[in-house]
Amino acid sequence: MAKRGEKISLEPYKGVRDFYPEDQFVLRYLFEHMERVCELFGYEEYGASVLEPSELYRGKTSEEIVNDQTYTFTDRGEREVTLRPEMTPTFARMVASKAREISLPARWYSIANIFRYERPQRGRLREHWQLNADIVGASGIEADAEIIAIAHSVMRSMGADERNFEIRVSDRRIIDSIYDSVGIEADMRAELTRLLDTRAKNPDFSKKLESLIGDKKAEQLLELLERTTSTAYLEELRTQLETMGVHNMVVDTKITRGFDYYTGMVFEVYDTDENNRRSIFGGGRYDNLISIFGGDAIPAVGFGMGDVTARDFLETHNLLPTYAPATELMLCIVEKDALPHAMRLAQELRSEDVNVAVNLSGKRVGDQIRQADKMKVPFVIAIGAKERESGRYTIKNLATGSELTLPSDRIAEHLFSSLG
Repeated sequence: MAKRGEKISLEPYKGVRDFYPEDQFVLRYLFEHMERVCELFGYEEYGASVLEPSELYRGKTSEEIVNDQTYTFTDRGEREVTLRPEMTPTFARMVASKAREISLPARWYSIANIFRYERPQRGRLREHWQLNADIVGASGIEADAEIIAIAHSVMRSMGADERNFEIRVSDRRIIDSIYDSVGIEADMRAELTRLLDTRAKNPDFSKKLESLIGDKKAEQLLELLERTTSTAYLEELRTQLETMGVHNMVVDTKITRGFDYYTGMVFEVYDTDENNRRSIFGGGRYDNLISIFGGDAIPAVGFGMGDVTARDFLETHNLLPTYAPATELMLCIVEKDALPHAMRLAQELRSEDVNVAVNLSGKRVGDQIRQADKMKVPFVIAIGAKERESGRYTIKNLATGSELTLPSDRIAEHLFSSLG
């Protein structure tokens, strides 16, 4: 707590963001495309609290995430609580708690706030928003293809060409088979898989791999990974995706995904631009996670797409939307006596679904118009004695400078036709 007289910092907490209107506009743009695509595929929206019992993540994600990367604390009831670092365990808990009532297969999506205590860097912050789309109760390759097709459709919906990104796909069963061949003990596999997930970006990867399983096994493991180029399942998946209009799938057996719960197909979407060549997001199949909560195993597959890497992608490819304010019309006040009249007109227009702001600054009308222009409000009407007496109003388009004088009952129609 700041001491009396001590200046409070204006900066947000490290690793999180403030969303000013222009930033919120981009975030809302992302959400709208994510929501629209998921619903086109028949997915229903769900939600949950950001607080979960810490035990939800122990043994279900990875100990590294729980111990080193979560915001975990003890509440006043002496319960250990965690701000969720991902959404999939919450989804699994919710499905398990009402497994008998949910009609399967179920298609759900959510855009959730996620928290990770880690070093902030490009594409990775301590708090972000993440789309999660999952289908539960379907074990076939068709469900795997559908999830990838949704990820592909979100990217295309935001203006991306298939040349801008590629979908790198692998299968955890390939890795498990290689572990069997090399003789990797079961209790070592989770840690090893997480290490393999860092292979492309970890300068100490080879050293850590050798220290974990020894020089000989490390050499055998890497050789088998390089040698395995595809499988019958992955080629069938490619065929399925092509029938759904997805033509940029690439088999990449180096894709492992770091979470412990994946059991089958795993994928990551990569930016192909040299200035942002990195994984944007990914997902995969996890058929055993729900059974951890008791009851029968229920097959599931899904993905998570964060807003930070999505925005970086749009920026890299010049796909960021142009900011447009919600306000469509500003009423500028010529003299103080005109204010009540402007307020009544604003209410009439709002009843016709026009977004109207009344300028309350008390400044000269020219300054009010300049303020509207700075805010990118497309239309203004100046209201004074003449407008009150005549009941006719001159609508000015600030982008073109054109003007049109109309009675109040035709203003909304004109605005809607002009705004498209």
